[in-house]
Amino acid sequence: MGPIDLHAHSRESDGTDAPGDVVRAAAAAGLGAVALTDHDTVAGWAEAAVAAIESGIVLIPGVEFSAQIGPASVHVLGYLLDPEAEAFIGERERIRLERVERAERMVHAIGQDYPLTWQHVEEHSAPGATIGRPHIADALVTLGIVADRSAAFEGILHWQGGYYQPHHAPAPEEAIGIIKDAGGVAVLAHPAARGRAVMRMGSLGDLVGAGLDGVEVWHRDNDEPSRRQLLADAERLSLLVTGSSDYHGDGKPNRLGEHTTDPAVLAEIVRRATGWAPVIPA
Repeated sequence: MGPIDLHAHSRESDGTDAPGDVVRAAAAAGLGAVALTDHDTVAGWAEAAVAAIESGIVLIPGVEFSAQIGPASVHVLGYLLDPEAEAFIGERERIRLERVERAERMVHAIGQDYPLTWQHVEEHSAPGATIGRPHIADALVTLGIVADRSAAFEGILHWQGGYYQPHHAPAPEEAIGIIKDAGGVAVLAHPAARGRAVMRMGSLGDLVGAGLDGVEVWHRDNDEPSRRQLLADAERLSLLVTGSSDYHGDGKPNRLGEHTTDPAVLAEIVRRATGWAPVIPA
């Protein structure tokens, strides 16, 4: 098996590529396995599975759950969980509705000062995709209000930018519980980026108690001191260590395979999962 990338997004959430194109791009990049982990949705699994079989690459179906500690956003990756688990269906629908309502509130507020409408934002999302801040950012770019997504998130869409609106998200312990109850494997995504609150509060041990399986150490948003701390914590708490690109197509500079996961770690993820199975080409 070639390199393994366990974190990628399609246009079913906030990526720019179709699910099948993400998988084909991963195969073209020389990867042996890729995980599709769209935010709070499994809508891309079926298309990605077909592409994986056609492209000769292993697909790890997954999801990235949005969670919250106080004002801090924390993301939890769930691998190989049962998408029909009742609690999972209920939570992802609640998050989806909250995301859309929040996006509508933000667009209304921004529209008071800039020529932005809900129609502009809808034009930057795939049919059926949950609209969120990245789609608003893309609309702002198209309108020439900001240069790119990064500029949008550093300014107008920043949580201190004046237009930010809160939205529902479970506590990370709750997100982990939903993943585990659905037979999945839970990994804390880029803990030194959005999840710094977890590290500051020393609550990583609490997440392990809730069933956390691993931490995403090798990620461009984790700086070197944070990686050293995470590696020490992972050893102390017997956590799996993963590496990923967090690919979003043209939405972010992250490139497929820029960080990867040890094959032995993927084998352990597959061993622990009881909800779903990898898609393995014949």
